[in-house]
Amino acid sequence: MSTAIPTLYSFRRCPYAMRARMALRVAGVECELREVVLRDKPAQMIEASAKATVPVLVLEGGKVIDESHDIMLWALDQNDPERWLTPDVGTKDDMLVLIAACEEDFKPHLDRYKYSNRYEEADPEDHRQKAEVYLAKLEKRLASEKFLFGMRRTLADMAIAPFIRQFANTDRAWFDASPYPHVQRWLGDFLEADAFTAVMSKYKKWEEGAEQVIFP
Repeated sequence: MSTAIPTLYSFRRCPYAMRARMALRVAGVECELREVVLRDKPAQMIEASAKATVPVLVLEGGKVIDESHDIMLWALDQNDPERWLTPDVGTKDDMLVLIAACEEDFKPHLDRYKYSNRYEEADPEDHRQKAEVYLAKLEKRLASEKFLFGMRRTLADMAIAPFIRQFANTDRAWFDASPYPHVQRWLGDFLEADAFTAVMSKYKKWEEGAEQVIFP
């Protein structure tokens, strides 16, 4: 399993994989990117991580990191040139709390809003309203600061924005008319930022023996 550089199993449109790619890119951590098709996951990824979900980062020597926020923290611990881990307002722990709330409180409602047909008796409108509790928290923070923890992007912005993007795209007309102007502005800024657009290139599905793709 050991490689000359880390190997990242990724899927372009997965918000978890997006946040991992963004952190690896800003940290300047070079890796081999293996684009995964979720309906046909490679055996090598499943062997590395029994979870069998992207992202999976296999480090030199074989250590595996298969939680996206852990990949972000590992990459930024190597190099954090934009100081994502040191916000101007609040602390790293404060950011981790807000990120955890996204994953634990917001994401389950997002899934049942966006993919209501996958969940028995899920009412998408009800779950959208419950997801709005988290949006309101972000709106309050963004009313006084350009970003979630000050006037520059930090770990929190980059870890949370991919999921707000997914929420917004579920019903864009509703989102654009919703009473969250600061979240709308913040998301628009994220979508146009090089930090995001630079990691959204399309790649062919990885297969054994394919030419190595170096990222970033």
